[in-house]
Amino acid sequence: MAVAVDMKALLEAGVHFGHKTSRWHPKMAPYIHSKRQETHIIDLVKTAEGLEAALPFITKTIASGKKVLFVGTKKQHKDIVKAAAESANQPFVTERWIGGMLTNTATMTSQIKKLHDLERRMASGDLEKRYNKLEVQRFQEEIDVLNTKYGGIKDLSGAPGAVVVVDTIADAGAIREARNLNVPVVGVVDTNADPTAVDYVIPGNDDAIKGTQLLLDYIVAAVKEGEAK
Repeated sequence: MAVAVDMKALLEAGVHFGHKTSRWHPKMAPYIHSKRQETHIIDLVKTAEGLEAALPFITKTIASGKKVLFVGTKKQHKDIVKAAAESANQPFVTERWIGGMLTNTATMTSQIKKLHDLERRMASGDLEKRYNKLEVQRFQEEIDVLNTKYGGIKDLSGAPGAVVVVDTIADAGAIREARNLNVPVVGVVDTNADPTAVDYVIPGNDDAIKGTQLLLDYIVAAVKEGEAK
């Protein structure tokens, strides 16, 4: 059963509030309902249509055995994107997007292998046997740094089946790399962004935490439906 989209919930979460009219991107015109006090109002019918196209795609991607990578590095998004991805058992990037995360497989594989090796040696007590307390502490600090950078993707094998981006301007780098690999992008696109960079456009407010949380809840539900299949 497909995930149902509640228009009233979208409205209550403020998903329809765009940016100032002076900051708009002309290609977002089809997704804009009106203007209110110099602010663009997003057409929630279009938002619902975007979700109704994106959610079955995500479900199908998960059902095929592929992963969906959640990306949200903007300060107000980090915690909720990480929580959403973890609840769905999917990879995520919520710190800085490091160039080559998807495309530079040699470097990423090397860094993630290093992280796994250090974690394994720390857990087994091997480092503690071989080094003094200060050196072990430094190894732990290195593990922490690597986890901050790569922890969310350390169990991702190969390219994901899709990338979900909750702010298409803040994480344009992730979108570029996904497109280079022909990985479909699901994006929350506000009125100041270019929707043509995204395969599945979900027009919506990319600043309000409540709105972003609601959209993530829909996406997580779609992931879980795919897992059930």
